[in-house]
Amino acid sequence: MDDTIFLIKEKKGLKKDFGLLASMMDYARLTTIQEVESLTVEELDYRVNEDANSIGMLLAHFDAVEKIYQALTFENLSDEEVDRYADSLEPALSLGKAAEVIKGKEAGEYLGQLSETRDRTYNKFRDLPENWLYEESDWWYGKKGNNFFKWFHVFEDEINHRGQIRMIKKIFTKEKEMVE
Repeated sequence: MDDTIFLIKEKKGLKKDFGLLASMMDYARLTTIQEVESLTVEELDYRVNEDANSIGMLLAHFDAVEKIYQALTFENLSDEEVDRYADSLEPALSLGKAAEVIKGKEAGEYLGQLSETRDRTYNKFRDLPENWLYEESDWWYGKKGNNFFKWFHVFEDEINHRGQIRMIKKIFTKEKEMVE
């Protein structure tokens, strides 16, 4: 574990505010990794019921969310181009019934993809001026949002779904105990 994991500060060769954001993103990711790195494929694919997400589905969702936010904030894409790109990230982006095809992967596959996507994010952060974080655009509910908020939402979504991961793990363990 990185000695600076509990410090929100400049890091990774990033400008100050990007470093603060990356500090929070790194902690959120570390706790996700700790939850899933030793899970079996059976545990990653387990679903509480046919309408529920699996842990693997949620990990694929984290990756898809980060990729769509890369497109939304780094690229100057038209709404049509964003929609096409979002379609390419399905079913992981929206989850639901269609995402049940996400299965059969080892934890390392999911974590490797998450790492590659995060590396692309940080590489782009290194190239951007700090004022980019504060650029505003139309966002949700007819309100403005800035890029800082958008990237906060990326790891906030992960933290929210990590709660689901913990619940799924508990139910899986309890179900296994009842069978044995």
